[in-house]
Amino acid sequence: MKLLILVNNPKRASFRLRAIDFLDYFRREGFVCEVCKLPQNNFQRWKLFKSARNYDAVLLHRKCLNYFDAQVLARNSRKIIFDHDDAIMYSPSRPESDHTSHFRLYKRTIQMSNCVIAGNDYLAEHARKFCSDVHIVPTGLDTKAFVKEGEQEKHDKIRLVWIGSESTLPYLEELRPVLEQVGKANDDMVLRIIADRFFDVPSMPVEKYNWSVETQAADLSAGDVGLAPLPDNRFTRGKCGFKILQYFASGLPVIASAVGVNEKFIAESQAGILASTPGQWIEAIEKLAADAALRKQMGLKGKQYVQDYDVSVIAEKFCKIVKGTISK
Repeated sequence: MKLLILVNNPKRASFRLRAIDFLDYFRREGFVCEVCKLPQNNFQRWKLFKSARNYDAVLLHRKCLNYFDAQVLARNSRKIIFDHDDAIMYSPSRPESDHTSHFRLYKRTIQMSNCVIAGNDYLAEHARKFCSDVHIVPTGLDTKAFVKEGEQEKHDKIRLVWIGSESTLPYLEELRPVLEQVGKANDDMVLRIIADRFFDVPSMPVEKYNWSVETQAADLSAGDVGLAPLPDNRFTRGKCGFKILQYFASGLPVIASAVGVNEKFIAESQAGILASTPGQWIEAIEKLAADAALRKQMGLKGKQYVQDYDVSVIAEKFCKIVKGTISK
């Protein structure tokens, strides 16, 4: 079986987690995979789309197509499988509007797809309005790469940890007043930010670690509590909660906003605390900071829960769906 994998931004983390990390598994299952970045030039892009006739299926990652691109790809593909792990039908800056190009492009692309793979229930619910064959496959991770080594690094501070990108850092910045208040009341708190941009909290020391695939696990391992703040709107409800899974794999208890899949992860795992108001955030931070036994108990529950999201489990589900779509 031959699979053409198309992506607009191959550097995007979700592409690595939902395609690149599956390649070895696909090959073991007999697939010949070719990964191609979508060219900016129309002629080159349509030439690539026309080559789809030489493959059993096209896996299109996150990229919603304009009218002309959709026509060319649809005419030349045997099967189109669309995969996404974000609420790409909504504009991040105007999530409450239905009248944006995001929604028009999304609808067109879902309608032309033979199969849609969504990262959670919320995304699947949207896709089912336009496609009859929709599957839910969460974003997974290599759980063995994240090892809690806190016992080896003795410290007298409580490290609150956040990991993410520049685009999601504003979610943590919204928590700054909470962190300010906690820092003023507790001189044993440290905030560790693992990202590509940072900010300061005057009342609390901030450790700034540049994110990389190679160092992220080690940088998380010295933490005590993982933070997963998220505003509540139609765009953020589509988030797949990947940082929570990273915290779980690292043996960290989690404090998360009660938004989208966050609620599912915390409720099912019992490995953290949900918080919706500043007061709840402060209470949750101080509760976990004061109770090492509770942190350890929740951390162990998180490590057990996250095994169902290991890349080997997720890759098998993903591959089975692709094979099933080709065989129809």
